[in-house]
Amino acid sequence: MKHASAGSGIVLPDNLDSWVGEQRWYAGKGHHPELRSIGQWELPTEEPGVRIACHLVLDTASRHSTLYQVPVTERRAPLPDAAAGALIACVADSDGLPRYLYDAAHDPAYTAALLGFILASGIVRADDRAGMAASGETAPGTTTPAGMTVVASRVLRGEQSNTSIILDLVDAAGHAGRPVICKVFRVVANGQNPDVSVQSALARVGSRFVPEPVGAVWGEWREPSTTTRLGGHLVFAQEFLPGVEDAWRVALRAAAEGADFSAEARALGAATAAVHRDLARAFPTLDSTPEVVNQSCASMRERYRLAAREVPELAEHGAAIDAVFARAQAAPWPRLQRIHGDYHLGQVLDVPGRGWVLIDFEGEPLRPLAERSLPDIPLRDVAGMLRSFSYVGATIARSEPVIQPAIDWAMTARTAFLQGYHDECGATLTGLEPLLAAFELDKAIYESVYETRNRPSWLSIPLRAVRRLVGAPATAPVHRQL
Repeated sequence: MKHASAGSGIVLPDNLDSWVGEQRWYAGKGHHPELRSIGQWELPTEEPGVRIACHLVLDTASRHSTLYQVPVTERRAPLPDAAAGALIACVADSDGLPRYLYDAAHDPAYTAALLGFILASGIVRADDRAGMAASGETAPGTTTPAGMTVVASRVLRGEQSNTSIILDLVDAAGHAGRPVICKVFRVVANGQNPDVSVQSALARVGSRFVPEPVGAVWGEWREPSTTTRLGGHLVFAQEFLPGVEDAWRVALRAAAEGADFSAEARALGAATAAVHRDLARAFPTLDSTPEVVNQSCASMRERYRLAAREVPELAEHGAAIDAVFARAQAAPWPRLQRIHGDYHLGQVLDVPGRGWVLIDFEGEPLRPLAERSLPDIPLRDVAGMLRSFSYVGATIARSEPVIQPAIDWAMTARTAFLQGYHDECGATLTGLEPLLAAFELDKAIYESVYETRNRPSWLSIPLRAVRRLVGAPATAPVHRQL
């Protein structure tokens, strides 16, 4: 760990490299991190004996020089044993007494200070050469008032690229308020994070299919070794919807029970179309020029070429795959617009009394931020959801002696989803069958590589989709494609 000048801030421990390398959100799994601090800003807190600093550290061993956010609390006394797993290091201060450094996401002092900073629209500028600064941004129209007290907080488990914290709140009279979830972006990039900008824009145009934003934290820093100032989102806070399941679990249970999911899938298709329509209202749209079409199809062909190196079973379908992409390239393309970008059943919540709610508009976390913010084709989201339904059926089929009922369930759900999408957005899917087939094929090819690397016994699932997509006539009505 290489330290930059931090003034009177919290000095990061020497073991930070190894600690970061063990975290689920660390993106550089193929190498050991070599971190360099580029700056920090202190988050004000009223809790005695506690200091909070939000650090930005650059992984110099990363080919992309990835920038990470590491919020740290420094305590004079240790937290209870329940937070022992969040301890980064115990260091001796200048007075010779121990100081306990924690991953701040697990520290209740951080969560309380963070929400207060957002709701108060606070501003902090660091007194160091890094030029760090941060500002809280309260979302217009939020129903979470300032003055709420955080009485409990907990970190969601299993998240890969960020850290999400659920905050339980009470008002001044002790009445329970609506809980909030704060997503701490661990990988930080210059520019607006789509999860913040897209969801906030949808809320402003009145979409009922997204959680209500509460606010965000915007950070500023100086690019290392230059005078260029950069900025990006560090935290996003929104309403938390307790007692809900994601659509993957709901669908998986229905498929296991053999329950008809048509109504739910049709409603999800309608919700998806409504969100796409609202995104086209909230953000500029662009023509699909020949250059855009050619580049998109060239990218799909290149992804197939690279995938065939890892998955030999794909090579035998080369001519048929190219024909699918060629039909897409020759078809009329709709206008480009903002989309979800990483759409599947796990990105949708089933909220009692409210219906389907879409979350996580960050896009594919491993893609550069600039790419995730580009307008795209809504059918890419549609294809992602179709593949997700197919995975539900295939997951159930793996544990059943007779697989056809599970496959039939997935086909019925896919058809209902497409019908709901078509009914909500009008006849806009008509004539786009070749594009949908190409985007779904592109997704199945990606899944083939993923399964080869991570779950080889599941490879048959995307390969079956590839065979179906290259063998089915591209002119079949879109609501009949299974």
